[in-house]
Amino acid sequence: MNVAAVVAALAVGIITGALFTFLRLPIPAPPALPGVVAIVGIYVGYYVMAHLGWGFDLLEALGL
Repeated sequence: MNVAAVVAALAVGIITGALFTFLRLPIPAPPALPGVVAIVGIYVGYYVMAHLGWGFDLLEALGL
């Protein structure tokens, strides 16, 4: 397990949660159906971008 990736994922999750709260949107976390759908959307978006080959390695750019 890559600790830097886990820490980066946690940071992104905290920022995303804060943004959703600021915009008064439902938080994308189960058990609410919109939260489950949001997680599925993130998963699908990840694989679409990976399939297209688009992306930027932020951890590498930060030297982590």
